[in-house]
Amino acid sequence: MRTRMLVTLLALAAAHGATLPKAGPNYRPPKTSVPPAYEQQGGATGTTTGPALSGWWTTLNDAELTVLIERAAGRNLDLKVAASRILEARAARRISRSALLPNVVSSSNLDRVRGGLTSGLFNVNQGSSNLLAPFETNVVQSGFDASWEIDFAGGRRRALEAATADVAALEEARRDTLVRLMAEVARNYAELRGYQRRLDITQRNIQLQQDSLDLTRVRAEAGLGTQLDVERQAAQLESTRALVPSLETAEIQAIHRLGVLLGEDPGNLLNELTLVKTLPAAPPDVPVGLPADLLRRRPDIREAEARVAGDTARVGVARADLFPKILLTGASGRQGTSFSALSFGAGNFFSFGPAITLPIFSGGKIRANIEAERQRLEQALIQYRSTVLGALEETENALVAYGRQKQRRDNLVASVEASRQATGLASELYTRGLSDFLSVLDAQRQQLAAEDDLAQSDTTVITDLIALYKALGGGWEVAP
Repeated sequence: MRTRMLVTLLALAAAHGATLPKAGPNYRPPKTSVPPAYEQQGGATGTTTGPALSGWWTTLNDAELTVLIERAAGRNLDLKVAASRILEARAARRISRSALLPNVVSSSNLDRVRGGLTSGLFNVNQGSSNLLAPFETNVVQSGFDASWEIDFAGGRRRALEAATADVAALEEARRDTLVRLMAEVARNYAELRGYQRRLDITQRNIQLQQDSLDLTRVRAEAGLGTQLDVERQAAQLESTRALVPSLETAEIQAIHRLGVLLGEDPGNLLNELTLVKTLPAAPPDVPVGLPADLLRRRPDIREAEARVAGDTARVGVARADLFPKILLTGASGRQGTSFSALSFGAGNFFSFGPAITLPIFSGGKIRANIEAERQRLEQALIQYRSTVLGALEETENALVAYGRQKQRRDNLVASVEASRQATGLASELYTRGLSDFLSVLDAQRQQLAAEDDLAQSDTTVITDLIALYKALGGGWEVAP
């Protein structure tokens, strides 16, 4: 009964302690200003101020890319580490929460003691001249010890707030990892298809140049050309063939990277991805929203804000050391000289009382700790502002890169068309004997360079678009 009374008193005290004030400042979201619109959006044709798409990868209309992103979201090892860190932080939060509750410990012990006057154990021996004789006996004790520190200054509640903010920060860190992962998968996939397209262009040019070499040999044998023309065309052909190994290397390396991003062995996707497919196409409209949307959507900004909340609470934890600490302790149980004696009430014991400690002199340690926590809070606020500026910079850079690359691609489309016509005209004039073979070689080189530049530009348009979506911070809301 007394044990239950002790626990009840501690629980009531704990409930009352929850209403006590808390030391330190209360958290307030950091204030920051952002421009009303993106400066570079005007130069990025096709972008709108509509809300950014959460499932942005679906706008590329590539089913295989969607499958790869889904697999990466479920298997990537960095994501698994981030998830484990969240579970660790949640366990730490439960530890902080337990500090607000009473602590009750059950203990039992058995001791063999020998004593006299010095230890308080003696016999009254009336049959001997030594009236007080020491003796040996067993001491059996079983009971409960309970303690609870009244959170008078709110330091433990502030510690719980800090632990809660740490959990939120790590959840946002995992989302940031997910956003980066999806963009990395999409970028490597686009580069893979770009390498395959460049390989296809190179192989077609090799075939065209091989046909030109055969024709040049026939003309040389017929006396209509020279062996010099044959050797020049052969050199051009081998130079084009030399491009193949480097492109094949880049293709395989991109597949290896995708395999690792999916949490698999690097070579697991070779059979799946070596089949040549077209490059994903950019959508006609790309909604980018407004700069203010970044504050709510980008996980790294949300993580930085959670860090500010945690450091604000830790200032309160440090300030709580300036105030008295009140500890309620109690014990209840039974003791006797044998286990059977515990069933009787004669050996019951009970104790309950407060203990108060007040810091008087600590050599400035407490004040220094408060100042240290304040400076950490100041650093977190500066880091938050830096994160916001970095997000704006990344988005503006992505907008200008995407817009300018689209303009470059339009110019390259016209260049490829003109170079193809030039190659046809040069070959026809050479066949008729109206031009030398150097004009044919120059036209072939220009055509190959223009087509390769266009393939690279098409790839860069997609990768710049992916970088833009990554800068906007979307995707984690609906990711598998």
